[in-house]
Amino acid sequence: MDEKSSQVPLLSTKQDTSGYGGGYSKKKPILLTSAKWILRVAMWVIFVAWASFIFLFPSDFVSGLYNKWLLVSDGTLFGYTGSIFMLFSAPILVLAFLATAYIVLVGEETIEGNEISRRQPPRFRLWTFPVVVDGPFGVVSAAEMIGIFLFTAYVAWAVSVEIVKNSQFVSLLHLPSREKSVYMLELTALRMGLIGLFCLGFLFLPVARGSILLRLIDIPFEHAVRYHVWLGHLTMLLFTLHGLFYVIGWTIDGRLIHELLEWDNIGVANLPGVIALVAGILMWVTSLPGVRRINFELFFYTHQLYIVFVVCLALHVGDFLFCFAAGGIFLFMLDRFLRFCQSKRTVNVLTARSFPCGTLELVLSKPANLHYNALGWIFLRVRELSWLQWHPFSVSSSPLDGKHHVAILIKVLGDWTEKLEKSISIMSEKGQQPYPEITASVEGPYGHESPYHLTYENLILIAGGIGISPFLAILSDILHRIKDGKPCLPKNVLIIWAVKTSIELPLLSTVGINSNFPSFSDSLNLEIKTYVTRESEPSLEEGKLIEPVNSAVFRASKKCGISVLVGTGNIVWSGLYVIASTLGLVITVALLDIHYINPYNVDYWWYKGLLFIVCMVASVILFGGAVIGLWHFWEIKNSVRDEFDEKLTNGNPQENEPKIDKNYGKEQYLNTVRYGQRPEFKEIFESSAEKWGMVDIGVIVCGPSTLQKSVAKECRTQNLSRRGNQAIFHFNSHSFDL
Repeated sequence: MDEKSSQVPLLSTKQDTSGYGGGYSKKKPILLTSAKWILRVAMWVIFVAWASFIFLFPSDFVSGLYNKWLLVSDGTLFGYTGSIFMLFSAPILVLAFLATAYIVLVGEETIEGNEISRRQPPRFRLWTFPVVVDGPFGVVSAAEMIGIFLFTAYVAWAVSVEIVKNSQFVSLLHLPSREKSVYMLELTALRMGLIGLFCLGFLFLPVARGSILLRLIDIPFEHAVRYHVWLGHLTMLLFTLHGLFYVIGWTIDGRLIHELLEWDNIGVANLPGVIALVAGILMWVTSLPGVRRINFELFFYTHQLYIVFVVCLALHVGDFLFCFAAGGIFLFMLDRFLRFCQSKRTVNVLTARSFPCGTLELVLSKPANLHYNALGWIFLRVRELSWLQWHPFSVSSSPLDGKHHVAILIKVLGDWTEKLEKSISIMSEKGQQPYPEITASVEGPYGHESPYHLTYENLILIAGGIGISPFLAILSDILHRIKDGKPCLPKNVLIIWAVKTSIELPLLSTVGINSNFPSFSDSLNLEIKTYVTRESEPSLEEGKLIEPVNSAVFRASKKCGISVLVGTGNIVWSGLYVIASTLGLVITVALLDIHYINPYNVDYWWYKGLLFIVCMVASVILFGGAVIGLWHFWEIKNSVRDEFDEKLTNGNPQENEPKIDKNYGKEQYLNTVRYGQRPEFKEIFESSAEKWGMVDIGVIVCGPSTLQKSVAKECRTQNLSRRGNQAIFHFNSHSFDL
């Protein structure tokens, strides 16, 4: 979206008169509505056809169609590789193209807000109805359960069909029983590997942080990463069985070492497959919750073996088999290169503060044309501490707090955060410096395509400890909208905050509710309930303002802000990047076939697989890089224009420093602090439902998994026991757990 469209209220029911075209009009343009409908239908048709073809691939009918398609394409420019790519990888790229156009069209309209939402009765939604709370997958919504069921059904169906087909084929062979057993194991291993390739095609999609497909269905990266975890377990299980069955068969036949070290030019090369499997198993084992929790760095560094895994997989199966999963891998490569380009910029730290409760606040510079939502994430690297470690943090500032900064709160919990706190302490002792001594690199912000917290009139925000950080952004966002007279759907907001000690309470005052928003109570019913779980009574300092123990303010220029080269940024540039890179891949492969592979009859499978990987990388760097270069110049041009238009802002450094509410303890809103207690969600939810009536209530929780499970369980209980005239609770979580 462009700069003007970003200034339009996200929720509006009045016809627009600003000239930006952002207001909601009851009479939508027929062409716009028709274009959106056509795109939506086209995307559904392509996705259903593609998914159905994969699901039914083990059947004789679909596999027969597949073989006929290969015969038809034999002798063409791209050969079998192009045919398989068209069937299994191209559809996901075409969906990305159509999604770009669709998001652009949707961006021309605002979300239908206040009056329309109020007229609609509360209704259940698949994405916000938790059906499983205590299972192995954590909290699972109804929509996620459907996805789990479909993937489980596919694997069960595919494995059973292939085993039956293999058994029937082997039974017809006139071989000794020992050789039949070995042949059966090898055929089963082959089919396990093929099914694993299909799953691999989906595995990389959720971890493409700025993926257009994730933006299309409005699933942010911190939610999608759990789908990557689930798919990773399934994919590696299939690949492990694939290798295990081969090893057992080769051991029985007495040729294990020979087969493991074999590297055939025509056919599958075993040794690269062994290397890929070992790399995959290392990533799998170190990603298990127990190992990851004990040693996160081991998990992080081992996961970089995905490069070895992908390259060796291409060497193992060759180019045309690799195309079963190439689409998802290519989209991930696009996202990874864009993240690399964004993170190359050094970002200025405007202010850094350390609070007595062991929490740090960093305020980072950003350009005015970089937009984000209140529930956003960034990945941060501080080069003075580590060149390799990236850590995710939730944004604690509202996009309406200021055009040129974004703030994050960091809990001091490990070695990396302790080093950061020590650096801030040393700088604060030296006094104000002319230039920042901490240089940060940033990826993001990432988050929802639209601010879903603004789609509920009634909100319950439940936080545990530092989990209050995103809710500070939500609260500030709502208060700013009320202050600026912008349409704002939330009218009732209840914040439930559980902390260990009262020393954490001043974090709430960073919003500056009373200082910055003195008359919000006319439009917003705000209530805060704080539970101090490890103290039985108020401390002597209760109600007093606690200043940060260390604070450093830098004379930093806004020119060194976060780069706008982010997948969740400008949709037009993001779409052009994907389209140009995909066309570049087609052109690169075509040139390779015309001038090298076909004239010289190159037929080594592993070599063609390597060349295909090289073409993918080259298309991203050369063709996609050209778009990124133009995008960068566009950013510079906008920055110069913003600097010219906002001279007053540039002369006001205090704009970039969030305030602490000096009236803390003298709230105009209801703030109840309870000591030695934990929140009783049953009582809280029943009270809210009785007070607010038959409405949709958005429940957003940010905190440890135990807190999420407790809240999800209560949401499910309330909804299942609900009568027709009672509220519906919609569960949403906002927690990042790699």
